Order: sequence, then C-alpha cells, then structure tokens
Amino acid sequence: MKRVLTGIQSSGIPHLGNILGAIVPAIELSKKEGTESFIFIADFHSLTTIKDAPTRIKNVYAVAAAWIAFGFDTEKNFFYRQSKIPQVTELTWYLSCFTPFPMLANAHSFKDKSDKLSDVNAGLFVYPVLMAADIILYQANEVPVGKDQVQHLEITRDIAQHFNNLYGQTFVLPKAVIDENVMIIPGTDGQKMSKSYNNFIDIFLPEKELEKQIKLIVTDSKELEESKNPDTCNVFKLFSLIADNASIKTMREKYIAGGYGYGHAKKELFNTILEKYKLQREKYNYLMQNTNELEALLSIGENKAAQVAQVTLTDVRQKLGF
Repeated sequence: MKRVLTGIQSSGIPHLGNILGAIVPAIELSKKEGTESFIFIADFHSLTTIKDAPTRIKNVYAVAAAWIAFGFDTEKNFFYRQSKIPQVTELTWYLSCFTPFPMLANAHSFKDKSDKLSDVNAGLFVYPVLMAADIILYQANEVPVGKDQVQHLEITRDIAQHFNNLYGQTFVLPKAVIDENVMIIPGTDGQKMSKSYNNFIDIFLPEKELEKQIKLIVTDSKELEESKNPDTCNVFKLFSLIADNASIKTMREKYIAGGYGYGHAKKELFNTILEKYKLQREKYNYLMQNTNELEALLSIGENKAAQVAQVTLTDVRQKLGF
C-alpha cells in the first residue's frame, strides 16, 4: 500500500484557490486503489506566525470542515492535527541532533527572512526538521509539493538517509511529487489567489458577502456594448475553472459578441459558485456550527495516526538507546 502524505497550513478558511489547486486533487488521489492518504493540519507550524490561540483553533476547524465538506474519506484515510501526535515533536528533537546547522541556514524558509533576524524565531529556523519528522514518522512514500517546497523534501531525504546510514534501515525516503498540471488560480486582481495578497474568494461566505467579493474582481474599462476578450478577463478565467463546457462556450460567445457587461459575467460566476458548491457550503456551515462532530472525526484519525507513529518512534528510540 502506497502512502501519500500532505500537510495543510492552518492559516484560515480555505479559499477557491486552495480548493481547486490542492483539496480537490488530493481527494481524487486518495480514492485511487492501493493508496492511503495521510492528511494532517499543520497547526504546530502555524505557531511560527500565529500566536493567538482562538484564531488558531478556528483556523483548524475551518480547514477540517472544508476538507470533509468536499468529501475526504476520513475512514479510509488518516486525517489528523499535527499537534495531537506527540511523537512528532520527540522525533523532531532526535532528527535535529543529526541536522547540520548550514543545512537549515540555507533553507528557503529561513533565508527569505534572514535579512531581518530579529523577526526570525527558532521555530522558523528548525521548520524543515519538523517537516521532516511529519513525513518520515509515517514512512510516507510520496509527498505532493509545490516547486517552492522541493528543497524541504530534499532536506527530509538527506536527514533520513543520514540516520539510515548510521543505524540501518529505519526510514522510507520520501519522493517529492510535483504536478506540473496543477492549476494556478487567479485572484480578484489577476495575481495568483493568495491570502497574503488579499485577493481570494471565500466560497463559504454568506451570499451577500460572497457576492461583494466577486464584484471586486478587476476588469478592463470596456463599455457594455463593446466586444471583449475572454482570454484576458479574470472573471472568465475563474468561470472557466468551475463551469461546465456548454456554459463556458456560451459565455465566451457573449464576450465576443458585445452587449454583455462584466457585471453580467460576475453575476453568472456568483450563481455558478452557489450552484456548484451548494452541498459543500451547507456541510461546511453545519460542521462549523457543530464542532463536536469535527472533534470526533479528528480524534478517530489522530488515534489511527498515533499508532502508526508509535511504531516508527519505538524503532528510533531503541536504535538511539533510549
């Protein structure tokens, strides 16, 4: 059975870019025969930047609710909070004693902020070691990552290989899997959709608030009666990612023909989101209002994950003489 592991940042409610670019593809992958998925919410990692406890708790619930609302099978797979598996922090300490300082000093997560060291905490510096522990603790075979995370996977492999060389076969060396076809979802300003750019669309918002977000999508200044280029329009690009082929074809024809304004297109996008994600919105809102059910599902996953983690950790402790 191939193990695929994915960590999810708990930095807020997953937006449309997260859903189309990460959640839906990961869920489809988890359905493949011969594959079991380990999906964890990286709430320990969030502490490097988010210090407010209520915010972190809310973010964790939002992430969990979104994945479950989109159909992630928590019975077949493993779905858990990183912070509920104490084995990961113990393994992080062991691994840190085998990790050269220069390796961490050269990690992107540190170097990108090293020009202002007063803003860098020790957690951010050792972030790659915790990430390595997250992966090899579960003997993951594959880790889907973006290109910006490849270096961290290489660090993970180096640490695991070094340990294996010293103590014999202990850890599976994980393979980074980069999907070259992963969708880049445009935000309301045309840049990549991101919370850091504040250009995201939150499909779980109440209808009026969601409509306001969609109205913020930047367009050119062409008049209603003018012909428009759908291929350069942010509204059309987003519509094309979620609508059916017939609707996309019809909207394209309307753009080119003229007499069709961006306001009309935004309204169609809004209605399509409401229709396409009706069940997911309902499920998400239900879970956020009934977090006891989220806790129950997460607890089951955490118990399963802890059993796998303990097997690896027991082996490591024995080899280290603890």
